[in-house]
Amino acid sequence: MSSLVLEPLPPKGLIETPDVLRELVQAHRYLAELKGVAKTIPNENILLSTLSLQEAQSSSEIENIITTQDALYKHQLQTNIADPITKEVSQYVDALHLGYQKVKKQNALTLNTILQIQEILEGNRAGFRKTPGTVLKNEKTGEIVFEPPSPEKVMEYMSALERFMNDASEIDPLVRMALIHHQFETIHPFYDGNGRTGRIINILYLVQTGLLDTPILYLSRYINQTKNEYYSKLQNTRDHSSWESWIIYMLRGVTLTAKHTTSLIENIGDLLIAQKQHIRKKHKFYSQDLINNLFRHPYTKVAFLENDLQVSRATATRYLDALAKDGVLQKYKLGRENYYMNHQLVDLLFKLPELRK
Repeated sequence: MSSLVLEPLPPKGLIETPDVLRELVQAHRYLAELKGVAKTIPNENILLSTLSLQEAQSSSEIENIITTQDALYKHQLQTNIADPITKEVSQYVDALHLGYQKVKKQNALTLNTILQIQEILEGNRAGFRKTPGTVLKNEKTGEIVFEPPSPEKVMEYMSALERFMNDASEIDPLVRMALIHHQFETIHPFYDGNGRTGRIINILYLVQTGLLDTPILYLSRYINQTKNEYYSKLQNTRDHSSWESWIIYMLRGVTLTAKHTTSLIENIGDLLIAQKQHIRKKHKFYSQDLINNLFRHPYTKVAFLENDLQVSRATATRYLDALAKDGVLQKYKLGRENYYMNHQLVDLLFKLPELRK
């Protein structure tokens, strides 16, 4: 019998129950819609750069590492002036992108990739923990609620999880994602960064299994808005093997997040077409590379345009100033530099929807 990492895998019928199967139908439907609508955006880097920054903020916020999207975009403009917390959250984007490239190249999600992701997140090479993990206690009674496996078991369990992630199975991949996430968080293999690494693994697994072409479905906002339920179901499954409840919770997260992300991408696509038509009509310097820049970098600057369009600094400045004068962009000062905000795109990206229903 195939197995999970820490305990035998229940029979498929006890995992893919009628209630789970109903949720699976919804989750796959909206995930397929998301995959389809993502293809309407001509340059995948537009979605990767904007949506991954949203995920970095939301995932870090779960761990009480708080910054704003505004601060993250400004960090991209001037990497030398950001505060330490914003720099740490920005590392999440780097870790996610590295994981995506590795999974695309290898068509597998390996321990080496997971170690590299965590290394970027934490800025060190500590690797798997060699000391006991953090013990969770009941705040009122002091009773131990959860104790991660001993460090001597971490490598064994992570190797088993690696096989589970990459072996062929008749279990639905969305159900497997829920199982993988639960097991990873239970192993708690690192000194720090387990939550953020686990949430990156979620999206990389969807790419690996072909449910998405690019990593654009992020569950962190859903988890953040249902944090008490998340931790409660995580622990209840450890205590009572309540897999059905845990899997349904994760599948609903996929459905709700996919619906929101699809709507957001459709709105981005509509705005891209509208701005494209406006700039083409009003400005002789219109090009597809210019549009890509304005949507890949909602906060852009002269150096970004120089690089993307291969034009001089004076030419890039002239283009951006003309678009600011025309109202497409808004011009601001940051230190000694100017930056230009695609404010209509920012309005779309900065909306934080309620995902609980």
